[in-house]
Amino acid sequence: MSQVSTPSADLRFPCKQCGAKLEFAPGKDSLTCPYCGTLNQIENAGKVEEQDLLGAIERLEEKQPHEVVPVVKCDSCNAEVQVPANVTSFTCPFCASNIVAKSRECSMLRPNAVLPFKMTREEATESYRRWIQKLWWAPNKMKSRSMLDASLSGIYLPHWTFDAEADTAYTGERGDAYYESHTVMVNGRPQTRTVRKVRWSPVSGRVRNAFDDVLVPASKTLDQEKVRELTPWDLKECVAYKEDYLAGFRAETYTISLPDGFAEAKGRMEEVIVSTIRSDIGGDEQRIHDKRTRYSDLSFKHILLPIWVSAYRYNQKVFQFMVNARTGEVQGQRPYSWVKISLAVVMAIIFALVVIFVVSRN
Repeated sequence: MSQVSTPSADLRFPCKQCGAKLEFAPGKDSLTCPYCGTLNQIENAGKVEEQDLLGAIERLEEKQPHEVVPVVKCDSCNAEVQVPANVTSFTCPFCASNIVAKSRECSMLRPNAVLPFKMTREEATESYRRWIQKLWWAPNKMKSRSMLDASLSGIYLPHWTFDAEADTAYTGERGDAYYESHTVMVNGRPQTRTVRKVRWSPVSGRVRNAFDDVLVPASKTLDQEKVRELTPWDLKECVAYKEDYLAGFRAETYTISLPDGFAEAKGRMEEVIVSTIRSDIGGDEQRIHDKRTRYSDLSFKHILLPIWVSAYRYNQKVFQFMVNARTGEVQGQRPYSWVKISLAVVMAIIFALVVIFVVSRN
């Protein structure tokens, strides 16, 4: 198996000025020294290149470049993250459970692109505060200072992106609507009614679709619907993967394989292809009897996308929220205050009774 080196738990990025350990500075193309403040520029690793998808699927286990990464799995939420440097235990950023860092080594397909952090922890925290203050039905405790100051962890989430050209031949029917009027007797009186009918005619044709960066999450640790709602991602700003961008952050390893990721992407492509066929058929209605798609120029990228994430426990349940570290978009889970809901229902009933009383008096 071909392998490449990977950041170990003891990997250090020394400052060129004082030699101290560096961390990536969100929004900058550099590592900032927390001691002397020196900015250490990250060298350009080159162009982000697409990779052959079919070949990667066939050779994923044996011939594609892999890296051996130290991974620890959370027993509570099953998240798999790379082990933070020089720690024996830490809090899981996804469910707030304590994890003893007994890691195992996994051979993973190496990322070839990363979208660097742009928002700082303070900026993401402010976005979270604005979001949580808008949740009127949330318990008041959620809006307390302790909740508003929830500690955020910087995480890189693994994703797959897919490019493809699709050539689809189809057969079907085109439906053109027309209307016929006729007279019917209703209660002894004639009435004219118009009936919509459809005239069907056979059709066949061919359509082409070009897909670029169809994005598929490569893990299921976070709520998939919430992760998708973090869009849009400025994927054109991705840079070639370089370990320096991970300094000071954690990276989740993918648990959805490349073939499974492409299966999901292909399902999304199919939806677009069907829509294109219906548009090509035209008319008022369409029937698709058969379609055959040939994919070409298939390629993929394994990319890491940045989020600030935190989890909190409320009434013995874990709730997660996340912030897009590029745009500030916030998505999350939240509890509901049954006290507020009950009071609202009672107030609505009282208001309805008052209205009924006033109307009856008048």
